[in-house]
Amino acid sequence: MIKVYTSSVIDAPADAVWAQIRDFNGLPKWTPFVAESRIEGNQPADKVGCVRNFRLKDGGTIREQLLTLSDFDFQCTYSILESPMGVENYVATLKLTPVTDGNRTFAEWWAEFDCAPEREQELSRLVGQQVFQGAFDQLKTLFRR
Repeated sequence: MIKVYTSSVIDAPADAVWAQIRDFNGLPKWTPFVAESRIEGNQPADKVGCVRNFRLKDGGTIREQLLTLSDFDFQCTYSILESPMGVENYVATLKLTPVTDGNRTFAEWWAEFDCAPEREQELSRLVGQQVFQGAFDQLKTLFRR
């Protein structure tokens, strides 16, 4: 099983960052790689168990299921149901922690998944740098003071 961890500091209060990312259907607003997203079955985007179906800007489609959502902990966990990446048993968690010095946010995003051994380095880099860090960088741009 591969484990990927990425963290960053965003110059905005944790509740403001959380308001942006807690919408499980909101990826197009705060990631650089998602073109459009919808929640299947007209479920609320914050209902545990809902499935988001989104199209990447490169044309790929991914389906993910919301497993946990905590407004108290500023944390959500989801799994990938279908993806062109070639991953299995993919579970990721995104967590925000308030940083009182400067009213900023410590953001952490980690995932565990299985994949073909020859793709471990490639997929670890893709998930950690392009997906997670790319999204954090986009959030930093959105909240630039």
